[in-house]
Amino acid sequence: MNPHGIGMNVLEVRDLSVTYRPDVRAVRGVSLSVGRGQVLGVVGESGSGKTAVALAVLGLLPERTKVTGSVRLRGRELLDLSDGEMSRIRGKDLAMVFQDPLSSLTPVHAVGDQIAEAIRIHSGATRAAARARAVELLDLVGIPDAARRARAHPHEFSGGMRQRVMIAMAVANDPLAIVADEPTTALDVTLQAQVLDVLRTAGEAAGAAILMITHDLGMVAGFADRVLVMYAGRAVESGPVEDIYRRPRMPYTIGLLRSLPRLDGTSGRPVPIDGAPPPLNALPPGCPFTPRCPIASTACKDEEPQLLPVGRPGHAAACVNTPATRDSDAVFPLTAAPDLFTPDGPDVATRARTSREAVLDVKDLHRFHVEHRSPLGRGTGSLRAVDGVTFDIRAGETLGLVGESGCGKTTVLMEILAMTRPRHGGRIEVLGEDTADLNGAGRKALRRNVQVVFQDPFSSLDPRMRVSAILAEPLRTHGFPTEHIPDRVQELLKLVGLEPSHAGRHPHGLSGGQRQRVAIARALALEPSLILLDEPVASLDVSVQAGIIDLLEELRARLGLAYLFVAHDLAVVRRVADRIAVMHRGRIVEIGDVEHVYEAPAHPYTCALLDAVPIPDPVLERKRGRVRLPDVPPDAPRLENGCRFRQRCPRYLVLSEESRTLCDQEDPEFRAVAGEPDRMVACHYALGVSA
Repeated sequence: MNPHGIGMNVLEVRDLSVTYRPDVRAVRGVSLSVGRGQVLGVVGESGSGKTAVALAVLGLLPERTKVTGSVRLRGRELLDLSDGEMSRIRGKDLAMVFQDPLSSLTPVHAVGDQIAEAIRIHSGATRAAARARAVELLDLVGIPDAARRARAHPHEFSGGMRQRVMIAMAVANDPLAIVADEPTTALDVTLQAQVLDVLRTAGEAAGAAILMITHDLGMVAGFADRVLVMYAGRAVESGPVEDIYRRPRMPYTIGLLRSLPRLDGTSGRPVPIDGAPPPLNALPPGCPFTPRCPIASTACKDEEPQLLPVGRPGHAAACVNTPATRDSDAVFPLTAAPDLFTPDGPDVATRARTSREAVLDVKDLHRFHVEHRSPLGRGTGSLRAVDGVTFDIRAGETLGLVGESGCGKTTVLMEILAMTRPRHGGRIEVLGEDTADLNGAGRKALRRNVQVVFQDPFSSLDPRMRVSAILAEPLRTHGFPTEHIPDRVQELLKLVGLEPSHAGRHPHGLSGGQRQRVAIARALALEPSLILLDEPVASLDVSVQAGIIDLLEELRARLGLAYLFVAHDLAVVRRVADRIAVMHRGRIVEIGDVEHVYEAPAHPYTCALLDAVPIPDPVLERKRGRVRLPDVPPDAPRLENGCRFRQRCPRYLVLSEESRTLCDQEDPEFRAVAGEPDRMVACHYALGVSA
């Protein structure tokens, strides 16, 4: 019996090393084991070697990659097998679930046929039997009306439903092990919770061992049985999930956990891990984490520590200073958020919200998209992407705009950026100027005061330009004196915490966090009053996220900026925002002060969003009782009358027939929440709403 699991080891990796050309040591001597019905979470920053481990297990590494060590599936060595032999194992005994289901599914075949194909290839079942089994699997993973939906194509499914199809395909042949590489990264919190439930249920039904590769430590807390933490290609800590989260012994693990924003707000202010992981082709002597470790000693530079037992049975860490890590506060101390608004800085934070000027005022904004076109090209249907959105942002304030993908958040942001008359109705005022009245010169002048930072800095920064040219471009465009541009560039670099030497680099020569700092510096170049932030930290590791969030807060305090922070990560929004607006199907359903909304949500949709956010504490996370929102199929009848949320609303389900009539027939209007005049909610049966 495996002492670390609930059954015999199904997947065993011993002393695995992976070296890419030229001499990039992506994995260095990693060992792990996963038992039947067990989940092992492998976590770490980007570049730590997690995905290289998964690809080595699956036999999908590029040609000419040097691989040594051992990978055994139920005792059978996999590294010695040819590609043909591995093809007979992949999809049958060894299944996989990748990050992007849309690119993993063939767009020209129905999803049922794709699942049936996997069954027929590995089991020799008849076409009819394979199709029947595919329908059973779709029903197992929670696809409604499975027989009909099996005939649909991938583009007809939502992101969460596509990932369910991938899970159905993974368990189609009752695999021994499932390798899941970031299976929920691109999903909203509600879909992430659903997909994890489905993966857990499907894994239990197949009795499979699950190797979960992820950087989401919150998700791992409630899903995994054991955790392995990787850094610079090596395992630096491993053990039962509760020990790793409540009694971490490696400074790197402590840093990862302390950099997480928490929804429950119990852990204090997240602390970033300074610095960046070392290049894997030029590792420093001794422990690779030494340059970033706050308790590093001389001994850390002498020899790289081995993974040795610490604390309870099954818990191991690679650190020579483990006695000093028993108190996590001594390694990465958490503190309360400082008061960044100094007496000599802008006074906006000290004034009542109603006394500050509105930098952005959006009233009854509408935006429709044509859904269907006739053979002659005429529009035959429209989607109300934004339907009557109203909010304002005052000077020095951050408004978080949240909701699931497709709710209209980014459409609102793009309508603001257009700075023209809203095409389908509404009014947008920026710094008191109606965008509908602007001419070309007025629009250019106003753009100085409104800048944007996008989610992916690598795609928003010109790869052909050096950082100095990227920062100088908006200055030249708006007539900044040419002789002062070099000084302004250096000033901007210093403002966002970059070195003068970074000015000569191209974006590909920077880390993800450094690229986002360049994007922020470019947005600050013209001293704007309002910055629109579209998922600015979603693509970053948690260790980098904390530093970027601290930077944004510091800049807001120092420069008196206002932010519109578009995001789907509600834990991050709680950390950065003063107020929050929750969107569903093109409408804001709840808006108000962050602390009040998070502590006592009034709308059932807000409740469900907050309920789906994982807490990085295994004990607390597994005690939570959750109400899951159903995933409405894209081809479900559109609700034109009444409340549009009632198809998914858990509160609607427990109402009497008489009470449901109101939800069926009348669209709820905004009403004030008792005792909070600046908080509004659109629900007939909202909690705490005044009559």
